[in-house]
Amino acid sequence: MRSGLGLCVLGLLCLHNLVMGESGVLIFCDDPSVEKAAHSAVSKFNEWVTVGHKMALYQILSATKSDNADDTVYSLQFTGRKSDCLAENDKPWTDCDYLPESKKPFSCNATVHMMETKEDTRDVDCSLDDDVVSSKAPCLGCPTPIETNSEELKNPLSLSISKFNSESNHTHFFKLGKVIHATRQVLAGFRFNLRFDMQKTTCAKAEHGDLHDLCQPAVDDMEFANCNATVDVAPWRHEIPVTDIVCEKGELERFIRRRPPGWSPLRNFTRPDVGQAPSDAPITTTLPNTAAPAEASVEDDSAAPASDRPFHCPSKPWKVFKVEAAAPTQQPAASEEEGTFSDADLLA
Repeated sequence: MRSGLGLCVLGLLCLHNLVMGESGVLIFCDDPSVEKAAHSAVSKFNEWVTVGHKMALYQILSATKSDNADDTVYSLQFTGRKSDCLAENDKPWTDCDYLPESKKPFSCNATVHMMETKEDTRDVDCSLDDDVVSSKAPCLGCPTPIETNSEELKNPLSLSISKFNSESNHTHFFKLGKVIHATRQVLAGFRFNLRFDMQKTTCAKAEHGDLHDLCQPAVDDMEFANCNATVDVAPWRHEIPVTDIVCEKGELERFIRRRPPGWSPLRNFTRPDVGQAPSDAPITTTLPNTAAPAEASVEDDSAAPASDRPFHCPSKPWKVFKVEAAAPTQQPAASEEEGTFSDADLLA
């Protein structure tokens, strides 16, 4: 009889431990009050995020609650993912999506005091050890590309053209045609590297003291010059700018050969067992594309029916997390201009 009573007491204790959590009663993860508490916890966490991306709720893993005189205390375990909203953005995290490249979700614990009119998140602790992302440090002092129509280039271009017109033996002034490439580098001052061309104008040096706005391109007798210029300026030191310019005859486009379709640096490479291909017959190689089309795969950690998940935990994801499948590897598109490189060329 005593053994039966002991087993009964043991069963009641086990049932008690099943229903009770560490700090209160276990409740359903998809309960509206639990979801409200989880949203409050994520919002509080994002208030502390100053750099990088905001966090977005992923799944609620477990929840307990205990009633006090003034409020109800919720203890939550949930997971989050990095969102596509930057920390400095005022956009609420509920309007954000998950970053596709985000790795596995990170786990969080939170304590939220729920009252009738507001929620007060007292504590949020998230494990972000697995969410460290490497970043590329900026290259201080390296040339930085500038838009070719930038106002910042107005003075360096003017200095370059003035030096060309003053030092050349041509009978007429030349004026700016088009700017192809420009960079700025921070040294003792600013160093501008320019690539542009110029066109002969109707203003003869013997009749005009300097190049001015009325000087128009000579349509009947067109002449061009393409130039590379380097201009060093330091306005705050009140120093005279230093300009170096080297020019060649001809329009810049005439010296930029467009690559034909299928162009490759290995175009004229000849295999020993094949023989030399004619110079006008480029060797092309077509690889069969066996990769399946890139489709988004969907990760869902709560595919099991709610009836098979005690207390409906974990909850369904707040949003579906999509992982973009890797696209088939393709040869990089040929640059339009010969001699122009991008960062992708350095990675080849």
